[in-house]
Amino acid sequence: MPTLICGVILFFVPEATSIPGSAKWSLLMLISLTTLVIPLLSLLGMKMTDSINSLHMPDKKERILPFSLISVFYVMTAVFFYYRIRVDQLVLTTLIMITACLIVLTCVTYFWKISSHLTGIAGLLAVIVVLSMKYGVQHLFYPFIFAVLVSGAVGTARLALNAHKPSEVYGGFMLGFSWSFCVYYYVLMGN
Repeated sequence: MPTLICGVILFFVPEATSIPGSAKWSLLMLISLTTLVIPLLSLLGMKMTDSINSLHMPDKKERILPFSLISVFYVMTAVFFYYRIRVDQLVLTTLIMITACLIVLTCVTYFWKISSHLTGIAGLLAVIVVLSMKYGVQHLFYPFIFAVLVSGAVGTARLALNAHKPSEVYGGFMLGFSWSFCVYYYVLMGN
């Protein structure tokens, strides 16, 4: 999700950041490496060493270690981008927002197995909604439609696969949307 959200910010709403066009792809690839590739490799390593039984992680207790480790990767990424890259404020806020949401999701996982898939997709949808409110709908019409359709498809798939109950899907969606909407609304509209 960080790659998708930052891609929307960098390429669909270029006026939202001060990042020069020549650096956008490099920045997006660095975000993808640190928030997608490295965490994915760590999950595969956990599976190969039997730290987790399945990449599906059907048991909520089995999700705690992977979610915690990925949270550490995200914190390291946000700190790196803050201290070493000195990246644009909106991109940094996005990374911090996603990291904080993942930490909350990890804490919730101790008690309830909500859908992390829907948390991420709903976060993307919330960011698009607030960016549309601030910068206009015309740039973000297709990303908005995409996010709505993917939300429905992923939610339906999670239910059809019996990976989650409806309340877990709704809980994941509500966490991702409300957290991301509130942070982005405060940062973009509050200033």
